[in-house]
Amino acid sequence: MKRQVVIIAILVVAMAGGGCVGKSKYMQAVAELDETKAELERTQTLKVALEQQVKSLKDQNEKLTAGAELASAEQQRIKETRDKERASVEGQVRDLEQKVRDLAARNRKLQREYEEVVKQNQALRSTVARYKKEFKDRPAGPSEASRPPVTAAVPSPQTVSPSASPDAQTAGQPTMVPVPAAPPQPGLSLVNINTASANDMVLFLGLSKEAAERVAMNRPYRLKGELVARDVLPKATFDVIKDRITVSP
Repeated sequence: MKRQVVIIAILVVAMAGGGCVGKSKYMQAVAELDETKAELERTQTLKVALEQQVKSLKDQNEKLTAGAELASAEQQRIKETRDKERASVEGQVRDLEQKVRDLAARNRKLQREYEEVVKQNQALRSTVARYKKEFKDRPAGPSEASRPPVTAAVPSPQTVSPSASPDAQTAGQPTMVPVPAAPPQPGLSLVNINTASANDMVLFLGLSKEAAERVAMNRPYRLKGELVARDVLPKATFDVIKDRITVSP
């Protein structure tokens, strides 16, 4: 710009001086002026280009800022979703662990019950084998009708009398009253312990009411020996009634 002003000043001086300046200098000044105009146009063009670049950069900056905000919002949403899923998974893991503990406890309970059943089964088999052996080794004797009455100690609902032994008074247990076992008579049917009422067992077998109700509550029976194997009746009482009972219909 300063150069252009100088050239214009020279031209003005030259015109004012009445052509004191030579033609060559005039032409040089005109050439410099044209060059200065061209440079000014290039500068303006460059300025416009730079302004457009600045505007483009501003637009890109705005887009990048908006993209960054969207990315931040998406990141926050992903974080919240991840936290929710983690909490849900942890809750499911806790529930599954509790179920595993419950199943383990149930398994242990079933294992104990199974062991008890196995023990009862072994005791029952041992009892059945013993009774089979006793039946097999039993010598032939008089007929059932001619056998003498057998007495067995069965529980009685009566309490201990004052004249009972000190041990019985201390324990507070009912006395054992011997009940005669009437021998089976020909023509009398056996008492089915799976179907007979407690009153019938009291009447026909001579059991106490408590023992008869205990027999009724522990039904059904597959073998007569289960009365002893399952602690329903003492062996002495069972030996008295075993020939007068049945478990088959």
